[in-house]
Amino acid sequence: MDYKEETIAAIATPIGIGGIGIIRISGHNAEDIARKIFRSKSQIKSFDSFRLYLGHIIDPESNLPIDEVLLSIMRAPFSYTREDVVEVNSHSGYAILSHMLQIILRTGARLARPGEFTLRAFLNGRIDLTQAEAIIDLVNAKGDMSVRLATNQLVGGLKTKISEIRQVLIEILTEIECSIDFPDEESPKLTKSHLADRLNEKVLKPIKQLIAAYTQRKIWHEGIAVVIAGRVNVGKSSILNRFLQEDRAIVTPIPGTTRDILEYMVTIEGLPVKLVDTAGMRKVKGEVERKGVDLTNTQLGLADLTLLVIDRSRPLNKYDLHLLQKVDTTATIVVLNKIDLPAKLSDKKINTVFQRFPKVAVSALTGKEFNTLNEAIFNAVVSKKIDMFSTPIIPNLRHKTTLTNASMFLEKAFINLINGFPLEIVAEDLSWAKNAIDEITGNKTTEEILSNIFSKFCIGK
Repeated sequence: MDYKEETIAAIATPIGIGGIGIIRISGHNAEDIARKIFRSKSQIKSFDSFRLYLGHIIDPESNLPIDEVLLSIMRAPFSYTREDVVEVNSHSGYAILSHMLQIILRTGARLARPGEFTLRAFLNGRIDLTQAEAIIDLVNAKGDMSVRLATNQLVGGLKTKISEIRQVLIEILTEIECSIDFPDEESPKLTKSHLADRLNEKVLKPIKQLIAAYTQRKIWHEGIAVVIAGRVNVGKSSILNRFLQEDRAIVTPIPGTTRDILEYMVTIEGLPVKLVDTAGMRKVKGEVERKGVDLTNTQLGLADLTLLVIDRSRPLNKYDLHLLQKVDTTATIVVLNKIDLPAKLSDKKINTVFQRFPKVAVSALTGKEFNTLNEAIFNAVVSKKIDMFSTPIIPNLRHKTTLTNASMFLEKAFINLINGFPLEIVAEDLSWAKNAIDEITGNKTTEEILSNIFSKFCIGK
């Protein structure tokens, strides 16, 4: 059945005990359903759009009230789906919401599939696919920056940029095809070198910038894993507790207290960070401690960034140097802990042994210089070369893959223009690039792509 012939309904708020629960209905039959199940406190001849009405949801079979609610109607096209939408605001709780939803389904609606309200918004032209996926990012945002990036995308940042690139590509493709169809009508501007320069500057370079920005987008939306590593009793757990600003990890003078992997989410300079505290390196004593050290080695291989903790109040030993050989020199910060105690490591020794690494000296006990450590973590993973707001960030891997495919065809077209190949070959590559770009916003898409995107939504969104 055509989706326009079906009215859908779902609970739009999380199931659980709370102040308010919302049921959403969308489709041509939404208002008729509302009239059958809603009894207003006052006489209503007709519902006004975007107005709240106080009354009760009634079970038509028993004619008994179910709950006192606020009901609103948003008529097409001025609604989330560009269809008639009814929202019922009731008391929250699984039993009451489920009961009312069953009444609505019996009265002429069907249960919405995951993401179907947003899918209808896309199919009805209210949003494009980049904005639909921005809604997912907004719902799943883990920090202020990821919220701002998703909002920038939701209002059309990426859509606008892609549209600009696509328009230039169409213009170039049109000029080439006109030259192929009418070879006798030469244009002074239509030289292969001119087309190559224009293609490179206005299409290929902007696409490469978007692809480069994907890595930064991933950092802000998904966060990074930061592993805290070091030999026993250097203060790894104390550093974890300082980041968390509470005692989560056990701290004692006894070496080897931490034998398992401890993971906690924090926000550092607006960046979502998963902190991983690991077992200290030393001569293994027992099977449990051996497994803890094995887990540490595994986590080091998975880390986006490693904090290699060194106790500045003690001389270096072989376990410090062993860890130094295992960490990634491009993704490690050396944390010189316990600066509140007399130093047993000279600056000369530190600079010689750790010359390839950024270094921060802190005190986990007092919190001294932890702001500097936060800044060092931020600077280690966030590129200063990318303006996060002037460059619309690619929202997901699907878009990065699609733009990479488009870039491949554009590179071929650019090289063929430079080398003087026939325009027919160039036009074919440009056409393939345009098809790839059209998949991003949904100008050209498949049922499989739509299903994959909207299945990630919750029911009711």
